[in-house]
Amino acid sequence: MKLSDFDYSIPENQIAQHPLKDRDTSRLYVMDRKTEKADHRLFRDIGDYLCPGDVLVLNDTKVVPVRLLGVKPSGGKAEITLLKELSGNSWEALVKGVHEGKVMLAHGITARVLRLNGTRARVDFEIASGLHEGEVPDIKGFLIDIGVMPLPGYIKRGAVKADSEQYQTVYAKKDGAVAAPTAGLHFTDRLITSLREKGINVQTITLHVGYGTFKPVTSEDIRDHQMETESYEISVTAASAVNDAKAEGRRIIAVGTTVTRALETSASVSPSGRIEAGNGKSSIFIYPGYRFRMVDALVTNFHLPGSTPMMLASAFSGLALLKRAYRIAQHEGYRFYSYGDAMLLL
Repeated sequence: MKLSDFDYSIPENQIAQHPLKDRDTSRLYVMDRKTEKADHRLFRDIGDYLCPGDVLVLNDTKVVPVRLLGVKPSGGKAEITLLKELSGNSWEALVKGVHEGKVMLAHGITARVLRLNGTRARVDFEIASGLHEGEVPDIKGFLIDIGVMPLPGYIKRGAVKADSEQYQTVYAKKDGAVAAPTAGLHFTDRLITSLREKGINVQTITLHVGYGTFKPVTSEDIRDHQMETESYEISVTAASAVNDAKAEGRRIIAVGTTVTRALETSASVSPSGRIEAGNGKSSIFIYPGYRFRMVDALVTNFHLPGSTPMMLASAFSGLALLKRAYRIAQHEGYRFYSYGDAMLLL
């Protein structure tokens, strides 16, 4: 398939710049893939479409404030977004405003941009002292104080204090993501409790969202695109819940493309075709033509044109049906992207 097949236009005023005050008051576009019938609801109504015995799978990764703002010796501004730890205080990062050299950060920390490849760099941190004598301080211990949330570039404002809570799911637990699993941003503790009371089996797994969420597809033949590898973890409890449901014909509802990729990766590498508990690596690229092994319904957001999450969603629903839904959503005034509204694909 061609990259241009996944293009569409979106007015800037429909790209959400701020979250709603109440997470579950976002709108929910419900689409039945078989009948092509669509409903327009609020996200808090999602339980009307779930049944007792369904397994709802969430991603409990937690976004780390990995965006660092600093100043070059010349006085110019620079920005560093940490991607992957290479060794103690040495990271692979995205950088803006600096090709190579020193960047001064808060708390007297110096970042040395040593090598640049496109927008990526190796960054070494020099930290004056540790909390205890003889301790080698680690940049990770300073991120909560000097880092800001890595909001996507289409949010045309700087991160503010409120984003530390709002650009995070209410069930986020395990540090490691550089972007939020945004389909989960609509859930509240109260909504999750009500779903459990209805008999929905709510499970969590972990996939740490990495640079791949920012990486654009540049190949016109999308099959030439290479996904970045991301780490995931599936507990024994979650694996058993999913496997038992599949064996009994009950539905698996994945909350987001990250959950989908973790489940589908686990099933694809397992000799039994079942979900395996434990840690793993996922670089699966799901686009139209893919045969889903585990996921029966998908909660997702409205994604960027030509992005890998949009390709995954179109693999699940069919590209023509998804693009028609996007057109209707625009006409109905839905809000798009990370802080926007949601879809439920049944």
